[in-house]
Amino acid sequence: MLFFIYRRVIADHPYSSREKYSRERRPEIALEQKTIIIVEDEPETAEMFAEMLHLSGYRVLLSYGGAAAIALISKEKADAVVLDLMMPDLSGLEVLSYMRRDPRLVRVPVVIVSAKGLPSDVSQGLQAGASLYLTKPVAYQDLINALDQALHME
Repeated sequence: MLFFIYRRVIADHPYSSREKYSRERRPEIALEQKTIIIVEDEPETAEMFAEMLHLSGYRVLLSYGGAAAIALISKEKADAVVLDLMMPDLSGLEVLSYMRRDPRLVRVPVVIVSAKGLPSDVSQGLQAGASLYLTKPVAYQDLINALDQALHME
């Protein structure tokens, strides 16, 4: 079902095509391409999110686990992070806690995208320092809107 939703979202997107993305097609995007790190242990979901963000003009880097995410986030300058909570090695909350303790990363917006959708889960994620919290499954426009909002938070 996830594949079907992915295909439908991409096919219905006004900028989806086989040709390379062009800034002329989306003039509202700033000249400097924003870098988003996706931290998701499910490769299919990570690739789907990556394609969604590529279609909107973002540069995307992927990490498939918490420990690898910390290494990548520490090395690369990300403009925002899309973070899953449930991962086998380190949880997303542990990754977020690391980011909020590191002075270089404390201001990087984090959008949690998780299957954990109880009010207590959302509250815990936001209290840990997430900018926004989305529950899976997440629609294309919801993800893009959340990232746009997170990138413009002061």
